[in-house]
Amino acid sequence: MRILLKLVIDCDADAAWRALHSPTAVAELYGPLMQMAPLADPPTSFETGTDAPVSLSVAGIVPVGSQLISVSDRETTDAAGARVRIFRDSGMPLTGPLAALDVWDHQMAVSPAPGDPTRTLWRDRLVIGGRAAPLLWPTLWAAWQWRAARLRALAPTWAHDPEPGA
Repeated sequence: MRILLKLVIDCDADAAWRALHSPTAVAELYGPLMQMAPLADPPTSFETGTDAPVSLSVAGIVPVGSQLISVSDRETTDAAGARVRIFRDSGMPLTGPLAALDVWDHQMAVSPAPGDPTRTLWRDRLVIGGRAAPLLWPTLWAAWQWRAARLRALAPTWAHDPEPGA
């Protein structure tokens, strides 16, 4: 089963790519509804080969389970020749309701928005599988709609390059 998002956000693709690799920025995508906290020494950045166990909770109060974030990056080009960078989390839910899933494959692709390189085309795909997938899909779909709203709200804050001479 799949959950897909495709939206244009208000930051350039470089800023979106940096945010995808920031544990703080990634955690903010779920807040304040859900909180994600490291279970071990948190990485300073999610880079290819990073394995980061995290806990998830509702509002930081009700534990929901834990998950392993396992990162790999790749790059390709789209039909128009634009650079597309893909962040893949192939980790798995470890505990909690989502641990009933047999498949968890989360990929996020960023590229310059067509016609406006100051904005980013963000594509987000979650593939889940297993007997529990049909039961968990509606909740995950709702969570991904929340992610889309948070992406739109947070993206303008990701561009942090200092002004020249500042």
